[in-house]
Amino acid sequence: MDARSDRQATPLAVDLDGTLIATDLLWEGLFLLLRRNPLYLFLVPIWVWSGPARLKHEIAARIDIDASGLPYREELLARLRSERDAGRRIVLATGTPRKFADAIAAHLGIFDAVFATEAGHNLTSSRKCKVLVEHFGDAGFDYAGNSRHDVRCFDSARLAIVVAPDRAASRWQAAHGAELLETPKPTVKTIVKMLRAHQWLKNTLIAVPVVLSHEYFNAGMLWSCILAFIAFSAAASAVYIVNDFFDLGLDRRHATKRNRPFASGLLSIRFGLASIAVLLAISLAAASLLPIAFGLVLVGYLVVTTAYSLSIKRMLLVDVLTLAGLYTMRILAGAAATGVDVSFWLLAFAIFFFLSLALVKRYVELRDTSLTPGARIAGRGYRAEDQDVVAQAGMASAFSAALVLALYIDSDAVRELYPHPWMVWPLAPIVLYLTIRVWILARRGEMHDDPVVFIATDWRSQAVIAVGATLLIAAGAAW
Repeated sequence: MDARSDRQATPLAVDLDGTLIATDLLWEGLFLLLRRNPLYLFLVPIWVWSGPARLKHEIAARIDIDASGLPYREELLARLRSERDAGRRIVLATGTPRKFADAIAAHLGIFDAVFATEAGHNLTSSRKCKVLVEHFGDAGFDYAGNSRHDVRCFDSARLAIVVAPDRAASRWQAAHGAELLETPKPTVKTIVKMLRAHQWLKNTLIAVPVVLSHEYFNAGMLWSCILAFIAFSAAASAVYIVNDFFDLGLDRRHATKRNRPFASGLLSIRFGLASIAVLLAISLAAASLLPIAFGLVLVGYLVVTTAYSLSIKRMLLVDVLTLAGLYTMRILAGAAATGVDVSFWLLAFAIFFFLSLALVKRYVELRDTSLTPGARIAGRGYRAEDQDVVAQAGMASAFSAALVLALYIDSDAVRELYPHPWMVWPLAPIVLYLTIRVWILARRGEMHDDPVVFIATDWRSQAVIAVGATLLIAAGAAW
């Protein structure tokens, strides 16, 4: 028997989580379950206490997975298909619950047998090795795996294929000279993308109270703003990661979001969880150096944003009102960090202005998503026929913001605060220019899906904002 026929006669067993797919279905299933009902969080410790097999069984009994949207390792999958076409038996051997494993096997259609975790029997490490040896004999199978749980199977296999290994599997591969199937490595750009560092621009709103109080050169207040910015940016990035976990399935069906680090499998969920812990530690450390009022605002922000990720984002209109409120909370955080009072005028303007931009975000989603009448955007509370109403409400909010600003400019407060109040008047048309231009570009289909980031990076918007800031400073100067 030659080497080719010998290989064809030897089954190839392949692990699932981290090997055939670049994710972990236990974690994905847990987040799907919590998104369905956060109260399951109180049952999870009981299931964990009963053992991993019970945990996997309880999660799988309550949710389904979309096997077609998972991040498969295409190079390995192509190899498995090629081997099967050549007559080789391909076996799926996984610690994933039977329900999930069967769904994936049915979708791919390449497996001759499936060994998976059953109720009370967690098929990992030595248990998986025992099952494979019982069916195929010692050294009677080849095995593809990726983690320390697969080392026992590597030892008992005729040949081992080490795929995207963790440290333990990498050491085993180096010691035994086994075949290594490399996968793309995360880069600094990947980490930055995970953190959504571009979204930190929104946290510059923290400085608004200091700017409007003309405390530009107050070193203490500026330092407080920097600490508050760090605290909010770290907290926001932690929440973005949590949001990515809850939206994995939705992101994979989206034209661009499918390339996010967790949806694509470039970063593991375990890495994301560790990152959340580090980010929250940084946020709390920075907040501990600021007044307790700031800490309370930060905690409120974390609670609201988590609730937004879990359920509010799927509620019609409540979602955009919440987004507008979250932007306004950044201004309140700046006031709490520096001890500067914020006026009713500022809060009223912020609510209308950011409500308009939040509605732009939903409008762009409606415009860019192909929907039949009556159908909703995936994960949202909006239907195709809501597009015109959303646009009308957004434009009305933009004009309401400009109206609030105009009334404020004509108030006694401005005359008391600014020696040259007439220089503040151009701010009203500037706000109208910014918001109406955003809406025109959105209607044309030329708008970024986040209008706040667009305004912060668009040179025309930057130029107009610079003119407005110059006028505001000049109006408050004693000349």
